Amino acid sequence: MDVVFLIGRILFVALFLSSAAGHLTDKGAMAGYAESRGVRPGRPMVLLSGLQILVGALSVLLGVWMDVGAILLGLFTLLTAVLMHAFWREKEPMTRQQEMVQFTKDIALGRVRWSV
Repeated sequence: MDVVFLIGRILFVALFLSSAAGHLTDKGAMAGYAESRGVRPGRPMVLLSGLQILVGALSVLLGVWMDVGAILLGLFTLLTAVLMHAFWREKEPMTRQQEMVQFTKDIALGRVRWSV
């Protein structure tokens, strides 16, 4: 069972590590998107959230202060869901549906955090 848990942790963290890489390497585009969703200042917030994701993911992956890492990831997914994917603000049905999918994905990932 320990091997299955380790494999699950690795797969779970892979998503966050790729997201952290995007935040830290493509700050300009990420900042523009964040600002278009009302998050200001975009660039510092993207850098901060990228570091938050990276520290949280590495913590969970390496098993060092896993609870702190899981909390960091849970907070990230919750804040991202509410700030970046506020589907209730969208008027156009297709955009509303896309944002709802992203919102529920983030909430689900935050829920998985509690079982880590």
